[in-house]
Amino acid sequence: MALDRRQATAVGFGAVLLWGTLAPLAVAAKAVPPFQMTATAFGFAFAFQIGLWLARGQSPSERLRLPAAAWLHGVYGLFGYHALYFFAFRRAQAVEVNLINYLWPLLIVLFSALLPGERLRALQVLGALVGFAGVAAMIGGDGAPAFETGHAIGYVAALGCAVVWSSYSVSARLLSQVPSDAVGGACGATAALALVCHLAFETTHGPDVAEWLMMAAMGLGPTGAAFLMWDVGMKRGNMPLLGVAAYAAPVLSTALLIVLGLGEFRPAVALACLAVALGAALAGRRSA
Repeated sequence: MALDRRQATAVGFGAVLLWGTLAPLAVAAKAVPPFQMTATAFGFAFAFQIGLWLARGQSPSERLRLPAAAWLHGVYGLFGYHALYFFAFRRAQAVEVNLINYLWPLLIVLFSALLPGERLRALQVLGALVGFAGVAAMIGGDGAPAFETGHAIGYVAALGCAVVWSSYSVSARLLSQVPSDAVGGACGATAALALVCHLAFETTHGPDVAEWLMMAAMGLGPTGAAFLMWDVGMKRGNMPLLGVAAYAAPVLSTALLIVLGLGEFRPAVALACLAVALGAALAGRRSA
């Protein structure tokens, strides 16, 4: 059954909710090197997708017969984003990298206006700016970000993250004929490329049972089902509204860390919650 615009938007927001669980899961498996964690989590995501195809009586080999454009698009978005993300954190401070990286929801709102049948509304841009301001206040903490010229390459990589993910998300609309479960194939390719990077740049960590479970949970949720749901939202839903709503992901992650005793509550977290809610309300006016 085909989803209408409102239903597809709701599915896309489900991806944002799942991304909110990523930080607590990653913290629980923090001893695992980044590329090893990526390879393992995406490997689980690929395995889960194969299991779903088999359960439905579908042939995985047939489902993976995709146009070259679909493969390039998936690898560009999933692997390209994560590779730049890890590189940025190696070459610059976390606060500044996160701030630049979280330009991607705003860019989704702006880039969506380039699509056929879409037009940019002032309230959508205002909503995205309000959401970004709230997240920036939360990430920045008590002090102002200290951008340093010596970390320029890291800042460029972080900006690359924002551009890659926003352009990947928006351009999904141009591949609307490709089924969303094709993301499963991109997860498999990303796992393979991340494994190559792990073997080249990292020392392998032997995960314990808890770490395996955390990475399996990542593959099932924030690095698995979330990407499929996001694809549905980008292809058929309200793209600008989802772009603004995406600012809820870092806020939810921070809130979960606090609830689990892995983070400390600060007034900026509450401010970010209010800003994201206000931003989404502004962007959603007359755009459902």
